[in-house]
Amino acid sequence: MAVLLQFILLETSAQKVKTGIEVLRESGFALLQGKRVGLITNPTGVDSHLKSTVDILNEAPKVKLVALFGPEHGVRGDVYAGDTVGMTIDKQTGVPVYSLYGKTKKPTADMLKGVDVLVYDIQDIGCRSYTFISTMGLAMKAAADNGIEFMVLDRPNPIDGLKVEGNLTEDPFVSFVSQFRIPYIYGLTCGELARMLNGEKMLGKKCKLTVVPMKGWKRDMNFEQTGLPWVLTSPHIPEATSAYYYPASGILGELGFMSVGVGYTLPFKLFAKDSIDAGLLSKRLNNLHLSGVLFRPIYLKPFYAAGQGQNYSGVQFYLTDYRKARLSEIQFYVMQEMAALYPQKKCFSDATASRFNMFDKVCGSDQIRLRMAANMKAKDILPYWRKDETAFRTQSRKYYLYNNVRK
Repeated sequence: MAVLLQFILLETSAQKVKTGIEVLRESGFALLQGKRVGLITNPTGVDSHLKSTVDILNEAPKVKLVALFGPEHGVRGDVYAGDTVGMTIDKQTGVPVYSLYGKTKKPTADMLKGVDVLVYDIQDIGCRSYTFISTMGLAMKAAADNGIEFMVLDRPNPIDGLKVEGNLTEDPFVSFVSQFRIPYIYGLTCGELARMLNGEKMLGKKCKLTVVPMKGWKRDMNFEQTGLPWVLTSPHIPEATSAYYYPASGILGELGFMSVGVGYTLPFKLFAKDSIDAGLLSKRLNNLHLSGVLFRPIYLKPFYAAGQGQNYSGVQFYLTDYRKARLSEIQFYVMQEMAALYPQKKCFSDATASRFNMFDKVCGSDQIRLRMAANMKAKDILPYWRKDETAFRTQSRKYYLYNNVRK
């Protein structure tokens, strides 16, 4: 029995998927031979043994790594949240590092001097408001503007390649947290999204794009099924499963109305506030019988962010089947039930104009806020929230690199 259990554990933990950097390495780096490379990456850009793509390309034969570009937290993850830095030198390689976080989000012509190809290798979480894809798109624009190649080393969408939720971003609400006309949960890998941005001319001028696809990835795979190690993509996304919870609570979190677990040990996994009857709120939410999710009362004292040092109560939510759950809509029902229980504490009552502005940008429209605020009923916004999903699925399918599912 012990031998059988050991075999099962080995079988389930075995690597099933090879990422773009591993496929590129298997080819002997053929696509980069003789080229000067600028690499956009962060600590998530690693192979299955956690070796950084920075070091892999720096050691690659006949490949010259000449520049590094990092989003928030930096190429090596050694920049604290919110800090911005100018040009520095990577200690391990001696290669110059440029920040793409802060005032400069798009590589400049000066940064790209002497670069033949920009390579992108960052793990994303499949949600529009998570800004790494915005960095990718702006870098694609820079490549097009400067006549250089752009290459994506593909990685899994940790949710999967099937789930699509939310309206498309509308023009007045395009921002770094909603850079493209795509749904909130978009069901594509970064490589597929890059193909779509280019193919649908969402970036204006098309760039010379190459995607190095993964081997072994299937559309219905979540991250655990890939056998790959997870490197936290940011401080509040510590686990691969965090990718399911972020879109379920992050929109409401923008209002600062409730804690969504950021600042506590359960980031994006709860909804809590002062003077809440946790048992009653939990009961009301469970009585909605939302697919794939259950709620339980929780009592906490956040260490920082919303509710810091205060006694908060509310609900922790559990995704019993994330595939069946309408992830992004969970928070709308929480808003509804909070308004019913505590009319004096409606989520839009105390928010500032800047909070409204960010809420609308993350939603990609002001219609979600305006329609919800009228009666505080989730049903009033769902038709609008869902209106673009079917068309997007059809439109995006032609950019798929992976059409198969597990048998």
